[in-house]
Amino acid sequence: MKIEIWSDVICPFCYIGKRNFEAALEKFPDRDNMEVEWKSFQLDPVMSEVPQYQENMYQFVAARKGISYERSVAMHGQVGIMAKNAGLQYNFDKMLVTNSLKAHRIIQMAKTKGLGEKAEERLFYAYFTEGKNLSDDAVLTELGISIGLTATEVKEALTNPVFQHQVEADGAEASRLGAKGVPFFVIDRKYAIAGAQPGTEILKVLQTAYTEWKKDNPGLIHVRRGDTCAPGNDCTN
Repeated sequence: MKIEIWSDVICPFCYIGKRNFEAALEKFPDRDNMEVEWKSFQLDPVMSEVPQYQENMYQFVAARKGISYERSVAMHGQVGIMAKNAGLQYNFDKMLVTNSLKAHRIIQMAKTKGLGEKAEERLFYAYFTEGKNLSDDAVLTELGISIGLTATEVKEALTNPVFQHQVEADGAEASRLGAKGVPFFVIDRKYAIAGAQPGTEILKVLQTAYTEWKKDNPGLIHVRRGDTCAPGNDCTN
């Protein structure tokens, strides 16, 4: 059963949602029958790579929302508690606000190598915990290499327009499916979960969707692969 997850690596609720989803999946007995695909969704495609107040998240959000600095600090404190409850550490005091397009380009390249989930996790951690600048090519090269990409592949991701087109296509697809924000989970193209729902709620939806999926696919079974011989004495490992 396929699960598609739209997210933005600069979205605090997306990282929390990822952890809640993982917690739900861990409790799901048939998780090996799940195919998860991460998809791109830019919350602010026109944001500058170096916006005003880049080095002060509290001031950036205060100016963006038209609220007081103190209110912004309080709001981030609440989100920080949510993150901690999900097993994450958010360091808002050292985050560097930036446009997320380059990070999404890396994710799109990583997906072609089977490294989509690793890219999401590494970029989330780099942004929210380490305070890395996700618009810096050198930083992105370092992060890309750390998940298994080569420097050449990172450069290709950052320069080849096809990867930007893929980011934009993912966003357009999410809009067609009714996404108003992220995280946005689509399960078997029948069920959707909007926002960072608790793991218990995600698990309920997974169970419902999977029960229906099994009815629609009665002949499908999970196969654990090992060394095999195919007809014609074609033996491979």
